[in-house]
Amino acid sequence: MSDKHLSSRFDFDLDLLLTRLLEMGGLVEAQIACAIETLNTFDLRLVEQVLQGEHRLNAMEIEIDEEVSNIIVRRQPTARDLRLLMAASKCITNLERAGDEARKIAKRTRRIAMGSSTPQAVNISEIKAAGKLAVDILRHALDAFARMDTVAAAQIVKDDEAIDNEFVAFMRSLITSMTQDPRTIATGFDYLSIAKAIERIGDHATNIAELVVYIVKGTDVRHAPRELIARC
Repeated sequence: MSDKHLSSRFDFDLDLLLTRLLEMGGLVEAQIACAIETLNTFDLRLVEQVLQGEHRLNAMEIEIDEEVSNIIVRRQPTARDLRLLMAASKCITNLERAGDEARKIAKRTRRIAMGSSTPQAVNISEIKAAGKLAVDILRHALDAFARMDTVAAAQIVKDDEAIDNEFVAFMRSLITSMTQDPRTIATGFDYLSIAKAIERIGDHATNIAELVVYIVKGTDVRHAPRELIARC
C-alpha cells in the first residue's frame, strides 16, 4: 500500500472524526439554547427534551473518544496530527460537560416551575443575557475549532469575561432581593445554580478555544493570562 494511499486514508479518518465532533457540538449548542429558553417559558416539555438529549450526548462522547483511540493506534500520528487527536478528545469532554450544565439548567428550571414561589420575584435579566452569550461563544469556539482559527480563539477567551461580569452583576442583584424579601431565598438559590451552570458553559467554550491554540501553535495556554493567549 503506497504512502499516498495511507495519507489519504488518514486524512479521511481525521475529517470523519472532526465531522462527528462538530455534530456533537451542534447538539450541545441546541441543548443549551433549549435550556435557556425554558427560563423564558417554563415549558416542562422543553425541560424533558433537554434531559432526553443528554443520553445521546453521553453516547457520542464514548463513540468519538473510542474513534480517537483507534486512529492513534492504527496511524501512530506525530506532531500536529497527534496534537489534533489529543485536543479532539479533550474537546468532546468539554462538550459533554457543557451538556451536563444544560441539564442542570433544565432541572433547576423545572424545580422553579413546580415550586410554590413566584419565579418573577427574582430579576434574572443578567442570567438571560449570560445565557445568550454562552450559546454564542460556544458556537464561535466550535467555528474556530473547525477552521483552526487562533485569532477567533483568542477573541473567545476575551468574550468569556462578559459572562463572568453578568454573573457578578446577578450575584449582587440576588443578594439585594434576598435581603429585601426572604421569600425569594429558595428560588434565588435555584437561579444561582443556573447562573453558575451558564458561567461554566462559558468556561468550557474557552477551553475549546484554548485547544485551537494548542493544535496550531503547539503551545499549552491553559491557565495562561489572556494577554499571552492573544499573542499566540
